[in-house]
Amino acid sequence: MKDWKACERKVAALLGGIRIPVSGRGRGHSPDIRHERFSIEVKNCKKLPAWLEDAMRQAEASARDGQLPVAVLYQDGRKYRDSFVVCRLGAFAGYLKEGST
Repeated sequence: MKDWKACERKVAALLGGIRIPVSGRGRGHSPDIRHERFSIEVKNCKKLPAWLEDAMRQAEASARDGQLPVAVLYQDGRKYRDSFVVCRLGAFAGYLKEGST
């Protein structure tokens, strides 16, 4: 099995979604994972940038009880609302479960 397929399956399981096989979706027309609340696209890579790992460590080190550590990724010249919010998948999944109780 391809690594990216296994990755999509694991992410779907963590978030309570269902992986849609490539044969069942057209590129750009359907997410990798069907979910009630999210449109989920999964990207698998060998190594994440060190600066991104560092940003997450900083957010985690400063988080207090109940806070979800996130890193905001802003690109110069763009609108701030177009920035990305990044957090660890396990923390996000836990945050979703806590919010639904």
